[in-house]
Amino acid sequence: MAQVLLSPLSWGLGHAMRDIPIIRTLLAHDHEVTIAACGNALNALKQEFPQCKFIELEDYPVPYSSGSLFLPKFFLFLPVMLKAVANERKNLAKILAHDHYDLIISDNRLGAYSAEVPSVFITHQLHYHMPLALWPVELFALRINTYLHQKYDRIIVPDNPPGPLALAGKLSRPGSEFTQSRAFFSGILTSIEKQERREDLDNLVMISGPEPQRTKLEEILLPSIHELEGKTVVILGSPKRKTEITNTDTCTVKGYVSNDEKVELMNRARFVICRSGYTTMMELAELGKKRGLFIPTPGQTEQEYLSWYYQKQGWFYSQSQYHLDLAKDLPAAQGYSGFPDMPSTRENVSGLYNDLLANYLE
Repeated sequence: MAQVLLSPLSWGLGHAMRDIPIIRTLLAHDHEVTIAACGNALNALKQEFPQCKFIELEDYPVPYSSGSLFLPKFFLFLPVMLKAVANERKNLAKILAHDHYDLIISDNRLGAYSAEVPSVFITHQLHYHMPLALWPVELFALRINTYLHQKYDRIIVPDNPPGPLALAGKLSRPGSEFTQSRAFFSGILTSIEKQERREDLDNLVMISGPEPQRTKLEEILLPSIHELEGKTVVILGSPKRKTEITNTDTCTVKGYVSNDEKVELMNRARFVICRSGYTTMMELAELGKKRGLFIPTPGQTEQEYLSWYYQKQGWFYSQSQYHLDLAKDLPAAQGYSGFPDMPSTRENVSGLYNDLLANYLE
């Protein structure tokens, strides 16, 4: 029985959720998994995997702005980030001194690696997107990425290889030959599973992501929910809140749902309103959903790029949260095709284990 230490970033639930099929696969092969996380990511994975061991391992404060000044605040935040990574390295050293592990899997945690233990890094963001005026910063970020990738044995990219099926667009294109040599394109990885269910839920609204923007979107959307026709469920993405907050004949608002309930709701939904976070995008692609409205987190360049990219491809319609008008946006969203068909998570995670992870564990 091999011992695996898996550590997801806690900026929202996305990293933890896409690690669920990996954890399931490791457990199915009789490996013991210890999850090192914090915040909502830790709480959510405890609910999904009570049989695993858990370690509270702090990562980094979220540098998101409450407005559109993400980039300036991010660069001012770098010293804080570097100190947090240094603390993460110290805390990881204590964990490794106490217990033996055969593999470390880091989902976007920059300090979760070891020179003594094989370490792999999960990211879909090999290439950053910056405004045109900041292209020198984009080039600098590529060099930083290459430096960070040198700390890991392999880079798992939860996307299809570059090309027409690349869900992350340019973000998942390797920015250097070195990164290219270590990249393993697993295909999409998501905790969502397609089910044979009737699409009897007219609207599913998922409010998620880091604070304070998660709360801001909640404050903007909830007063407008009455404009949605038909049966609607709203998930607030807050594990610490009560399971069911309000319930009427046409609308139910839930603070948080288990992964199983989320899977059911997403399978039943005909129309989805959500952030354009990459994990959610993989979930919609897995389910083959064709109708939705994306609302990128303001100032978060990744989500803004993905929203722009999908709209350009004719896949999905997007709108800024500051210009939301559901009466106009919902009809506009009907004219898009949805994501193209692509290999499923079941196929992808099997290939990931057999072709990569098993090399370190069996």
